[in-house]
Amino acid sequence: MVPGIHRPAAVYVDLSAIKQNIEQELNHLEPGQKLFAVIKANAYGHGAVKVAQLAAKNGVSGFCVAILDEALELRRAGITQPILVLGVTPEEYVTLAAKNDISLTVPDFEWLNAADQELNNTGLQLKIHLAVDSGMGRIGFSEDEEFLQANDFLLDNPHFEVEGLFTHFASADSSDDTYFKTQVERFEHLKSLLKVKPKWIHVDNTAASIYGKRVHSDLVRFGIGLYGLNPSSNPSTPDLPAQIRLKPALSLESELVQVHTIHKGQGVGYGSTYIADCDQIIGTIPLGYADGFIRKFQGFKIQVGNEYCPIVGRICMDQLMVRLPYEMPTKTKVILISNDPTAPNNIKAAADYVDSIHYEVACLLDDRLPRIYREG
Repeated sequence: MVPGIHRPAAVYVDLSAIKQNIEQELNHLEPGQKLFAVIKANAYGHGAVKVAQLAAKNGVSGFCVAILDEALELRRAGITQPILVLGVTPEEYVTLAAKNDISLTVPDFEWLNAADQELNNTGLQLKIHLAVDSGMGRIGFSEDEEFLQANDFLLDNPHFEVEGLFTHFASADSSDDTYFKTQVERFEHLKSLLKVKPKWIHVDNTAASIYGKRVHSDLVRFGIGLYGLNPSSNPSTPDLPAQIRLKPALSLESELVQVHTIHKGQGVGYGSTYIADCDQIIGTIPLGYADGFIRKFQGFKIQVGNEYCPIVGRICMDQLMVRLPYEMPTKTKVILISNDPTAPNNIKAAADYVDSIHYEVACLLDDRLPRIYREG
């Protein structure tokens, strides 16, 4: 989708906040730990290339992405640090990954065997990380027999460099650590069966690191914390206290493009779900659900000038309307999502309003919204 550079609506990203979050986490690492920045999904909506370039200059040792195309984008942008694709890459693309020095995840023996055949007679060696399904139920080895089969297959196999072994925790962001401990036990069991020797064994995501879960991990996969957001952001519940200070980086901003008066009995938006009970001043803002600001935000209060105003009527594909307390000039600044964590329209408050999490709110913001970077 083409970025809308000729309309007043954009995602603003505070690069100094991201830099500060990196510095905070680097200072929090255990001795010998390395930091990998997770920049999948366009860096959680913040802009993958710009965030990666900043992170590469500020002490990050490598990167994690979700799909091969995201890794290739970083290589094209000049990123030279290790890159791990966390998702399952179709076997027919393993040679492309190897040529670009991109590490891939091994989900099971079937994939490993197919990848081996693809690499045959190419002279290439693929860096791999063995995934363990310790209880997420997503991807990875979970049975002893298959895990041992993969280990035997990899011993002295010239097509693969076993760079890592990892798992992903389902509830590291929960105050109840019962299931977390179960996952740790399962991972430790499979780790004890290793015959190959990975360079890195890693389990720490943002939550496991900043909540002090204290499990051995050579790497911290720093995801949501990189962007200054607390990983425990469940709908309408307080965040768990973090051991580092996080500074949110993202805001969504626009401006009023029309201000006009409607009269008692007039409706606003599709379906006339809002009917004026008196004469009212309505402001129009040029973005909508096609930009990822979903219809469930109807009624949410956003900042217009110095006032917090409710969104009225259904949010349209490309526009939304607010009820103003008094007439304001067009071009008045509008902050739909604030990067101030104390503001009533901060991203957690926005996520709570639509019964979601801030991960989803940020990732939904479409590429039609340009990313504009501020240095602080």
